[in-house]
Amino acid sequence: MLAYTTYSEAGGVGKSTLAANLAVADTRAGRDVLVIDLDPQEASVSYLLDVGERRSDAQADSLVRHMVERERGPFEDLIETSEGVDVVPAHNSLEQLDRHLSRREEEANDFGENWNRNVQLLRVLRKNSIHEKYDTLIVDPPATADVKLYNAIHATRSLLVPFEPSGKGRKSVDGLEDLVPGLEENLNINVGVLAIVPNRFKGTNDQQDMLDDIKKRAYDIPVVLNERGSLFEGCWRQQCSAFKYIEEHRSRKRDYELETLERIEILADHLRQTVEAPA
Repeated sequence: MLAYTTYSEAGGVGKSTLAANLAVADTRAGRDVLVIDLDPQEASVSYLLDVGERRSDAQADSLVRHMVERERGPFEDLIETSEGVDVVPAHNSLEQLDRHLSRREEEANDFGENWNRNVQLLRVLRKNSIHEKYDTLIVDPPATADVKLYNAIHATRSLLVPFEPSGKGRKSVDGLEDLVPGLEENLNINVGVLAIVPNRFKGTNDQQDMLDDIKKRAYDIPVVLNERGSLFEGCWRQQCSAFKYIEEHRSRKRDYELETLERIEILADHLRQTVEAPA
């Protein structure tokens, strides 16, 4: 199974856009794909793929309820489907996930139980045999190193890191040098970086220097996504992937946008090959 967390400590770098489009690319390649949205912000994968109408319903079942063992129904009922991709949408209760998990952990400790707040997403996935039911699992947490990220990484053990080749983006990549070892030490697991994906690349000398610097650090850069503001803004406006947007909302196919779709497909295939290559 291919499983990874999309993460960048810098916000606004296209993390959720990349997650959604890679999920659709894998679905179009014939794979069963599940995306778990752990980002409580409105501008998340759930919004982009037009799912999650119950996010503000306090009485609705949610992933948070399952993570604290207070579910109101089967896990399968949480799943919605968009463009062939199964999605567990975000719920507003994710904003209080740390508090809910801490309370549940304290309760378990009072009864002498071993209960780790950072592995509850993994527990839910294992309980529901998700790793056997799906070919690809993508978890999209917010751009903060908190309990949502820790649960995502425990469930996937791998990171996919989009970054914008700018001063802000360089700092986010620099942060990986400390983030990954820190996660491994704190969570007591091995964490791999599958790839770094430059986004909004305009081909300036400074940007090229940044890419060269990242490659020297032995990070994998399978593709570079050029500046495609009109395309991806259109996706958010129409709440769909770039594949659907070009097929249904573009009266004229633009070669450079088709090239972007091809690069997303190349990246998706590269990630599959990385995991499925023989040892």
